[in-house]
Amino acid sequence: MCVCVYFSWKILRFCFERGVAKLVLMFVPLFVRSNMSACYEKLQDWDNAAEAGRGCIKADSKFIKGYYRLAVAQKGLEDYNGCIKTLESGIALDSTNPDLKRIKKEVVELQRKKEVAALCEKVTKYDQSGDIVNAYKTLQLASRQDAGNPAIERLKIQIEPKYERYERQRKAGLSRTELDKEKGDELFKQASFEEAIKWYTKCIDKLGMNDTSTLMIKARSNRAACYKQISNFDGTIEDCTMVLEIEHENVKALVRRAQAFEALERYRSALQDVKQVLLMSYHKVGKPTFDLCNQMQYRLQRNVATLKAMS
Repeated sequence: MCVCVYFSWKILRFCFERGVAKLVLMFVPLFVRSNMSACYEKLQDWDNAAEAGRGCIKADSKFIKGYYRLAVAQKGLEDYNGCIKTLESGIALDSTNPDLKRIKKEVVELQRKKEVAALCEKVTKYDQSGDIVNAYKTLQLASRQDAGNPAIERLKIQIEPKYERYERQRKAGLSRTELDKEKGDELFKQASFEEAIKWYTKCIDKLGMNDTSTLMIKARSNRAACYKQISNFDGTIEDCTMVLEIEHENVKALVRRAQAFEALERYRSALQDVKQVLLMSYHKVGKPTFDLCNQMQYRLQRNVATLKAMS
């Protein structure tokens, strides 16, 4: 053990026994902070290891070892999101650092495994409560994240037959019009957008132009999504507008129409839809959509300002 690490260890033991390590960190040199974090790591005292790591970064924001120390501690605390942010900050300073890149790869994998385990636990809970639909949907999500996982494969054997029975019973009670929409959904999932449009159109035509049912809203909304996929933005706008005449605050319709307006360079109309979404409750909109609309608003405001300057 080198001299500096040895003395860091002695300082650490002294402070650790007296519970004053955080106070001492305010007055010790940078390399000692780093070594103290390493010592805390050996003791698996992750909270103090993280505190020492943060002290390194606070003392010198370009000290790469500080990011490494803090990331190791956050990994030990299973704060994977915080760990990845720390690593990304360090990598931004030194993009070739092998230690930071290695830990990031490890933590991303640990995070994925943790998320998959949580999803599998959700599947079991849904199944036990008799909610086979959400059990199946959650299982599909887990499978996309970790195909071939033995735990997921075991759950598939358990869940899929139940879901297939449920689907047969559900479809047996559907009308021809509802089955047209279902066929469209199946084709949409297969990315056969033009074929899906045909089935959604059959459903819409059977319902009639004046229909305001939930089935009409879903058929028009899904057809709008298909039109968007094949860059038929006028079709997207028309279907979304029809949906919004029935449901004025349909978030998906507003966002899709805004995206279609933007693609057609109708920036003011797009901005109006985006602003309407951002005025809604955060809980209703959801973080991914809220973040998307924030980004769109910034971009659209810039485009609108450019157009004003040109006129």
